[in-house]
Amino acid sequence: MKKEWIRKIIGGILLISLLTLGLYQPFREFMTIPRKVVLFEGDHYTFSNALPVSATVFSPDNSISIQNGKSAITLGGEKPGENQVLFDVAGFPIKKVDVQVLKNFKVIPGGQSIGVKLNTLGVLVVGHHLVDTKEGKRSPGESAKVEVGDIITKINGQEIKKMSDVTPFVQQAGESGRPLQLVINRENETIDTTLKPLKDKNEGSFKLGLYIRDSAAGIGTMTFYHPDSKKYGALGHVISDMDTKKPIIVKDGEIVRSTVTSIEKGSNGEPGEKLARFSPDREVIGTINRNSPFGIFGKMNGKSDHKLTANKPLPISLSHEVKEGPAKILTVVDGSTVEEYDIEIVSTIPQKFPAIKGMVIKVTDKELLAKTGGIVQGMSGSPIIQNGKLIGAVTHVFVNDPTSGYGVHIEWMLNDAGINIYEKAETPSKAS
Repeated sequence: MKKEWIRKIIGGILLISLLTLGLYQPFREFMTIPRKVVLFEGDHYTFSNALPVSATVFSPDNSISIQNGKSAITLGGEKPGENQVLFDVAGFPIKKVDVQVLKNFKVIPGGQSIGVKLNTLGVLVVGHHLVDTKEGKRSPGESAKVEVGDIITKINGQEIKKMSDVTPFVQQAGESGRPLQLVINRENETIDTTLKPLKDKNEGSFKLGLYIRDSAAGIGTMTFYHPDSKKYGALGHVISDMDTKKPIIVKDGEIVRSTVTSIEKGSNGEPGEKLARFSPDREVIGTINRNSPFGIFGKMNGKSDHKLTANKPLPISLSHEVKEGPAKILTVVDGSTVEEYDIEIVSTIPQKFPAIKGMVIKVTDKELLAKTGGIVQGMSGSPIIQNGKLIGAVTHVFVNDPTSGYGVHIEWMLNDAGINIYEKAETPSKAS
């Protein structure tokens, strides 16, 4: 009985000790150290060390360095490689952290205003309309269960690339009385259906009862350019159709130079907008091959004076390196001149997986607030710079507070551009 009471007392002491330790701020800070840290060559990762903790690095190729301080421990990326760091207290190991050092990587930040033209994969259905026939008003498209947002990719086995491809099939089907065989893409699902065009009694022509579109145009902001691959990223968010509100599935597209002509200032409940025009010569400066949740991506053609090479190449920051505090954005608010403006990173999320809302930002620059009221439409894609590094891009404005909005981390845009920042450095082969 006495031994049992001793065990209970010891157990209670241990439980209280663990609970007390869990509430101890330095211990809680130590436990938040991630299990894996990623650095670029020359970068450092520092965390506070209020506990009597020391760290030992296991780096077979000396790719990281370590500094044990009284109040902080700093890891330094020396050269590309994979390593482990072991933390201990009084010689007892308590935590292991994997450290990956990536080779140095730089891109050229953008900020230029660009004109965007997207061509859809097939023709996009953006609405229904009634055909005034002798038997009354009807919509063949609705009867065929064609929905807004559907993309018609084939008619009678033939690929449809633009709106003008549709008209001959409609007239032939109307005159022959045979229904059209449609192949439709609906949210990545392929659907077959038949549609019989009806004759409009007033116009004498046959109609589908559908509103369709084969392209979309607008303006945005260039985020980055990677000279080695000629790849670029812009906008920071997906382009959706103005009528269907669904992402546009891109066949291809183009970007051209554009000039900002005026600004409609934003106010609470009403986002502002950049008003711009495409360059008079409509010179194509790049192609578009992807429209994703993180922006539009493609390749520059290298033949234009689009001035992307005017900016100095900058290193990038991964999501866990971004800090709350001052930063800057690059954007155009008048003409075609890229200017720098002050903002504040209000909050940032160190993301392990791609997500479109990685930062909350707030415009603090008095000049920009006077000109635009904050973040306006057309500013999406404006690169965000912090401590001399490209950390992301402006994406969305808060409707009820145009001075604030969201930003996306740059590593997710680079990933969607097809640029692998995690590529391992090549190991020199030994002579045999």
